[in-house]
Amino acid sequence: MNSLLLQVCARITSPLQIILSLILLLRGHNEPGGGFIGGLVAAAGIILYGFAFGFHRALCLLPLPPISFIAIGLLLAAFSGIPALLAGQPYLTGLWPNLSIPTFLAGNLKPGTPLFFDLGVYFSVFGTVLLMLETSTKNENSP
Repeated sequence: MNSLLLQVCARITSPLQIILSLILLLRGHNEPGGGFIGGLVAAAGIILYGFAFGFHRALCLLPLPPISFIAIGLLLAAFSGIPALLAGQPYLTGLWPNLSIPTFLAGNLKPGTPLFFDLGVYFSVFGTVLLMLETSTKNENSP
């Protein structure tokens, strides 16, 4: 699509959507939000940019291919259960250190194992949505 208005809006709102997705990720277990909705909002920001400038150009903004985001997310989610096993607890039992980090927009952040699980979900959802976008754009360009 070649709309100047859409391009200007995409340049402004796409970075804001990425920031909003990180806020949703960090609010996860204490208030509504988490990795799933955060990953969807981040992917929507890239898709909006793709509508404005072309999906190939939007996918070129990513530092890694979408399949790598999925792999990183799955590894993070799987490894987030290992600290509980090392502590003698069942796999994926939430553990939190006595640490609280104040954040500007998301309140106090307690970086426990559920945060790493949510981060894995975030990357997996983000990568999956963008992989679908990448696959659909490849199919459209083939004869």
